[in-house]
Amino acid sequence: MANVEKISVALTPEMAMTMRQAVESGEYASASEVMREAMREWHARRTEREQALVQLGRLWDDGVASGEAIDGEAAFERIRQSLDARIGKGGSL
Repeated sequence: MANVEKISVALTPEMAMTMRQAVESGEYASASEVMREAMREWHARRTEREQALVQLGRLWDDGVASGEAIDGEAAFERIRQSLDARIGKGGSL
């Protein structure tokens, strides 16, 4: 790697053991590779979380813009009555 910065990281004994086992098993060539992958995955999760928060904000704004909220039970009751009226008049669903 041409352009790297060396950083010291403190790990719990369990984390250090897991890292050593990953290297010893041949899954990774070095502890640095393990840390680089961990950082890439952390960054990806962080990016996904930020995108989810933006999407949640858009959905919130859409909900607010859609007008006053109505009671779900009342809405379903109106739907039931409408269906009952159609079925009662010989209509079909």
